[in-house]
Amino acid sequence: MPRRRSGALRIALVGTRGVPARYGGFETAVEEVGRRLAEDGHDVVVYCRTTADAPRPAEHLGMRLVHLPALRRRSLETLSHTGLSVLHLLTHRVDAAIVFNAANAPWLPLVRAAGIPVATHVDGLEWKRAKWGGIGKRYYRVVEALSVRWSDALIADARGIADYYRDEFAAPTELIAYGAPKIDAAGSDKLAGAGLTERGYHLVVARFEPENHVDVIVDGYRRSGAELPLVVVGSAPYADDYTRRVHSLADERVRFLGGVWDQELLDQLYANCATYLHGHSVGGTNPSLLRAIGAGAATIAYDVSFNREVLETSGRYFSTAEDVATALTAAEADPARTRKDGKRARLLSARYDWDHVAQGYAQLCRRLAARDVPRSRPSGVRLRLGPAAQPEPATRPEQAADVAALVPAAGPAGAADARSRRHRAVSAETTPPPAAAADADAPRAARS
Repeated sequence: MPRRRSGALRIALVGTRGVPARYGGFETAVEEVGRRLAEDGHDVVVYCRTTADAPRPAEHLGMRLVHLPALRRRSLETLSHTGLSVLHLLTHRVDAAIVFNAANAPWLPLVRAAGIPVATHVDGLEWKRAKWGGIGKRYYRVVEALSVRWSDALIADARGIADYYRDEFAAPTELIAYGAPKIDAAGSDKLAGAGLTERGYHLVVARFEPENHVDVIVDGYRRSGAELPLVVVGSAPYADDYTRRVHSLADERVRFLGGVWDQELLDQLYANCATYLHGHSVGGTNPSLLRAIGAGAATIAYDVSFNREVLETSGRYFSTAEDVATALTAAEADPARTRKDGKRARLLSARYDWDHVAQGYAQLCRRLAARDVPRSRPSGVRLRLGPAAQPEPATRPEQAADVAALVPAAGPAGAADARSRRHRAVSAETTPPPAAAADADAPRAARS
C-alpha cells in the first residue's frame, strides 16, 4: 500500500469499465476525477473490467488499477463485475467508495456492512432506455429505490436528475456535474485522411442506441437539402438490429467512421464541424455534448431539459426527423449565425470545469470518511407526487409492487413519513463550485 500524505484518503471508484477511458461518461468521469484526486495525494483505486487478452497496467495517471473479469452478457456484465469488485474491496478496505450506476445497488449492503461509507452516482433514468425489455426496465426502477435506501449519499450530474430523486423519493443528492474539456488549437491536419475539410461537414458522435436518436438524425439529414456530408462516429455492442436500421436510412452523403479511438482526430472532428448533432435523451450530463461545446461546435440537440440546461439559447433543437432537416437547412443557409451559436456554446462551457468537479468529489469523500452524512436515509418508497419522469401508467402498478417487495417501508408510517418529508422540501443538494454545477437558476442539463 503506498504511503499517504497526512489527511489523504483511500478512495475506491467502482462500477465502471475503468480506465483508460475509452467508452462513456462514467469512464471519463473516473479518469478526470481520479487523476486529480491522485495528484492531490489521495490513494485512488479504480476497478477495471478487462478481458483475458487486454492489457492490464497496474497504474494509470497516478491511480492504482485492479483488473477483474465480467460475464459477457449485456444484462449481467456490469453487475457481475461490480460483485467481484466489491468482494475484493471487502478485503482491501478504503476510507470512502464511489459506486457508479444505480444498477449496482444490490451490492451496497455488503459495502456498508464492511463499514465502508459509500456514495452512488445514479446516472440518468436507465429504465427509459429502449434496449431494456420489461424485466430490465422493472429492475432499474427497483435499483433506483435501493440506491436511495442503501447509499450514504447520492450523486446527480444534472439538475433534472436531482429533481427526479427529490420528487420521486424525497431524497437529497449531491449535484456534481461533469467537466467540459476545452479544445484549443486542435488543428485540422488529420481531417484530410478522412476526406474532410474545416467547416465542411456535420457531425454525430454517439453509441447506436434508440434513446440516442442516431436513426432520427440520419433520417432527418437524408430528408434535408444539406450540401455538406454527415459524419457519424460510433457503434454499439449488442445493437445489430438498430445499427442496420441506422445504415438503411442513410444516403450517399452519410459517412460512417465507426469508433474513433484517436483522441487527436476526435478533437479535430469536434472543433472543425459545421454543426454537431446530439440525440441523447435519457442520461445526465453527457460528455459528448460537453466536448462539443468545449470545442465551440454549433449544436443541434434533441429537445429535452437535460440538453437545454447545457446549451440554453446557443442550441437549435429537434424532436423529429423533420426538425433535423429544418435545422440543418437553416444552419447551412446562415453560416454566420451558426458560427455565433458555437462561440456562445464555448462561453457556456466555462461552467463545467473538471478541477471544480474533482473538488466536489473530494469534499464528498471527506464527509463520507468522517461519517458526516445523515444516519437516517429515505425509505426508498416512491412518493408518486412529482411530475418528473413518471413511467407509463400501464406498467406502474407492477413496478410499484416490485419496489414494495424489495424495499419495505421504514416502519408502519414509512410511506406517510416520506410524503411528509416531500412537503418539507428536502432537495438538499450540495452545490459544487459554479463551474461544476452551474448556477441553479439558469436552465442547464444532461447526459448519455
